[in-house]
Amino acid sequence: MAAIMSDFESMWRELAPVGRSATTGGYFRTPWTAAERECVGWFREQASARGLSVETDAVGNMIAWWRVSTDATTAPAGSTTTTTAKGVLTGSHLDSVLDGGAFDGPLGVVSAFAAIDLIRERGVTPAKPIGIALFREEEGSRFGLPCLGSRLATGATTWEQATQLRDRDGVWFLDAVDAVDADEPVGVALEHGDDQATLDLHGTVGCFVELHVEQGRDLVDRGVPVGVASSILPHGRYRFDFVGEANHAGTTRMEDRRDPMLTYAMTVLAANKQARTSGQRATFGRIDVRPNGTNAVPSAVTAWLDARADSSERLERLVAGVERLAEDRAGRDGTTLTVAAESVSGDVVFDVELAQRIVARDDGGPAWPVIPTMAGHDAGVLSAAGIPTAMLFVRNPSGISHSPAEHAESADCLAGVEALADTLERLAT
Repeated sequence: MAAIMSDFESMWRELAPVGRSATTGGYFRTPWTAAERECVGWFREQASARGLSVETDAVGNMIAWWRVSTDATTAPAGSTTTTTAKGVLTGSHLDSVLDGGAFDGPLGVVSAFAAIDLIRERGVTPAKPIGIALFREEEGSRFGLPCLGSRLATGATTWEQATQLRDRDGVWFLDAVDAVDADEPVGVALEHGDDQATLDLHGTVGCFVELHVEQGRDLVDRGVPVGVASSILPHGRYRFDFVGEANHAGTTRMEDRRDPMLTYAMTVLAANKQARTSGQRATFGRIDVRPNGTNAVPSAVTAWLDARADSSERLERLVAGVERLAEDRAGRDGTTLTVAAESVSGDVVFDVELAQRIVARDDGGPAWPVIPTMAGHDAGVLSAAGIPTAMLFVRNPSGISHSPAEHAESADCLAGVEALADTLERLAT
C-alpha cells in the first residue's frame, strides 16, 4: 500500500498546479480550454504508462481500458481480451466550476488509476475489462448543461440539442469542441451517424462505479472516511429573465422606474424563504445585467436558479412558488418575467444490489454507510440510462465544495482508493 500512496501523491502533485488561480487558489478548468486540455493530456499519459487502451468520442469523452488476456499465465498487463463480457467502468471528470476545488472530479480519476495499480499489486487478474472514464463538461460551467459529456454518450441529450448551446462569450458548442483535442471533429463524426460520434456505453459497460469527494458533512458526522450513495435527489437549473426599462440613475424618480434589478432582488429573497421553510435548496448564483452600467437603471436582468429537493413533487412546488412570487413582484415593479427550465433531473436511485456488494469491507470493518446526495454526477446520468451504477464518497472534513476550500485528507483518499479497488476486484473477478 505504501507504493500506491506514493503513486497517488505523485499523480496529485502533477495535477495540482493545472488551472489553479494564483489569487484565490481555486481552479478554472473550463471545458475545451487550455487548462482542461492539459488535464486530458495528463489522463492519456497515465493510461499509456499503464498499458491501457484509450477510446475517445467526438467531444473527447474517454475510456482507458485494462483488458487482460484470457490466458492469464502469459498475458502482458495491457493485452487485448478475447472475452465478450461487458466491462466494469469507474472514473469521473477533470473540469471544474469557476474558482472550484481540487477534489470534485479529479479525486475519482486519480483514485481510479491508483485502484488499478493496487489490484495489479495484489496479483489479481480480472476476468472482465476494467475501464477508467473521463467525461467532459460535467459541471456545466461553460455551456450551462451539467453532465453534458455523459448525457451525449448515453443519448440523454441529442446532438441537435447540443448544437444549440453557446457559452458566455457566444462561442457555439461545436466550434469549441472542433477547435481542440477530439480524435475526429464533431461535424465529421456526425456525418457518419450518432453511433460514430459517441462511446458505446451500453454495448461495452456492464456497470459503473464513480468515486467522488462528499459535498456535504454526512460522513463527518458519522465519523467514517467512506460512504456509498443510495440516490441523487431531484435538482434543476432555471433561467429567470426580468425585463424592465433602462433609464438614468440620477434623473429618474424612484416611483417612475421599471427596474428589473429590484424584481430580481426580491425574487432572491423569496427563493431563500421558500427553500428554508420547506427544508429544500434554492440558490441564485449567476446573474447577467444589461447594460451593466453604474449610473443606469438596468433594462434587463437574467439570473439562474439552482433548485434541489427531496422529491420531484417538492422540487416542482418550490420552483412554482418562487416563480409565482416573482411574477407578483414584477407586476408591482412594472417589469416582466419569463422562466425557462434549462435542465431538470429527477430522482435517481442507484442499483441496490450493486450498493450492497460494495458496502461490505474486505478488512472486516463495519459496513460503509449508505447515504443520499443532492449533488448531480455523471453516475446519475448513466444510472438513468439503464446502466447499473453505484457511487463511493470520500469524507470532506469541512463539507465545503465548489470552492477553493474543498478538501479531503490523504488518509481518507487512500481509504477511498482501497474501497474502490476492492469494489472493482469483486465486480471484475
